[in-house]
Amino acid sequence: MPTTSPISIGIGVLGYAGIAKAHLNALKKLPYIFWPSPVRFRLLGIGGRSLHGVEDAARRYGFEYGTTEWRRLTDDPRVGLFINCAPNDAHAEPCLAAAAHGKHLLCEKPLARDAREARRMWEGVQRSRIRHQVSYNYRFVPAVRLAREMIQAGDLGEIIHFRTRYTDDTLSDPATPHTWRQEKRRAGSGAVGDIASHVLDLARFLVGELKGVAGLSRIVVPRRPVAPGSRQTKPVDVEDVYAGVLEFTNRAMGTLEVSTFCLGRKNSLTFEVNGRRGSLCFNLERLNELEVFRAEPRGRRDRGFKTILVTDEDHPYGGAWWPPGHILGWEHAFVHQLSHLVKAIVGQEAVAPLAADFHDGYVNAVLCDALLEAAKRGKYVRLKPPQRRTDGNTA
Repeated sequence: MPTTSPISIGIGVLGYAGIAKAHLNALKKLPYIFWPSPVRFRLLGIGGRSLHGVEDAARRYGFEYGTTEWRRLTDDPRVGLFINCAPNDAHAEPCLAAAAHGKHLLCEKPLARDAREARRMWEGVQRSRIRHQVSYNYRFVPAVRLAREMIQAGDLGEIIHFRTRYTDDTLSDPATPHTWRQEKRRAGSGAVGDIASHVLDLARFLVGELKGVAGLSRIVVPRRPVAPGSRQTKPVDVEDVYAGVLEFTNRAMGTLEVSTFCLGRKNSLTFEVNGRRGSLCFNLERLNELEVFRAEPRGRRDRGFKTILVTDEDHPYGGAWWPPGHILGWEHAFVHQLSHLVKAIVGQEAVAPLAADFHDGYVNAVLCDALLEAAKRGKYVRLKPPQRRTDGNTA
């Protein structure tokens, strides 16, 4: 049932650097941006591999303790929400342990290294009366949310095409050191799980379920140095680039391209949706804007795409931050997704369908596996309809 006064919820976070900083920033901002907050956070424990690092992070963010043992977080009876920002190979066991202790979950993407592991996680959380969410944060960009609202309202008519590209240049230099992300045993996959998973989630969020996929992949740099400047190298056994074709159950067709070898691209996620009555385009590097084209009478001379600055009060999340025209940034989506999860925890919202839950994370893993299989076999891979949710994460 909805609550009218804040409840206290203890927080345990696994991870303190990289993407974890965005989640930690959200923990700090949410209580005063979405005021009055339905919860009051109690920052208890923060974990990681380095004792110095976790102790420093505990002081920096105001946690009671830092630990190098993740079980201290999952076993702490005071922790009510466990946020897992660890590498992919440390998602399953800590999350399942936390769920067994009745803790709500927010896990970084991809949910798991493959579909089998993701299914084990989804089935594990169903046995607990908890709320679970996967950090597909781009669902919470206001322009993306407006795009979904327009598509669902029928503004574009029947959807014919979905095309997307997510590229950066993080691995363009062959001297860039080897990390866990270049190791299948730890990461599960390369560009597919790391960045294609984001746009696959958006494909489902905006257009619908997928029927089948095909594609090609490549490892561009097969070995990388173990450390900056080192002559010793380690093999890379996951893909650097992928180009794919998507078929949706509603007959829409799509294309997907992901790469970590696009010089000059830093975090370039784009998508375009074409329907019988209109089209829309989005570019993450201009995340406050949504380009929209509507079929209009031929007599008009101003036909073409029009840019909507998605900051007005009647837009998604309008009025929560700044006056119209004062733009938001990448980090704000993490505040939005945490706010959504908090409302679900106190009974004011359902996690799905607006947020991705562990079922969505499992379906996403199935899609990632299918892309990899399609590239390996050189054949179209047909997908089975996803299993339905059976827990209380939906309305």
